[in-house]
Amino acid sequence: MPEELDTILRLVAEGKLTPEEAAPIIDALASADRTRHAAHFASDRIHRHLDRVNDRIDDAFSQAEDRLTPPSGGRRLRIRVTERGRQVVNLRIPIGFVDAALRFVPGLGGDQADRIRDAVNAGAIGPILDVEDPDGEGGVLISVE
Repeated sequence: MPEELDTILRLVAEGKLTPEEAAPIIDALASADRTRHAAHFASDRIHRHLDRVNDRIDDAFSQAEDRLTPPSGGRRLRIRVTERGRQVVNLRIPIGFVDAALRFVPGLGGDQADRIRDAVNAGAIGPILDVEDPDGEGGVLISVE
């Protein structure tokens, strides 16, 4: 607003505007400036509030993950699927959700799911299941990180 106010005052000094004509313009500039400051203040408050909410969510997920993670094992199950030399799936699942997640993996047999569960329960870290297509251009890698 200082630049606009300087311009209005200069126009009054040059006689191009009367003080009566300048008054409503100055009032409007002041009002717009107050509105800008209020919006900026509200925006800052909203961002600070959202940051606090995000921190609480992160803390809650971290605490839940700590309760669900075996103390000696990994924290996540990684599922990677490649087709024709291109990665098409790359999932990281918290260890505590492995049982639920394995029910939704298409083509995963009962023996393979049991092998994954056993490895997770034993606290294994690293590759659990590594299956490659015969042509070498695709496959599935399941590991604990």
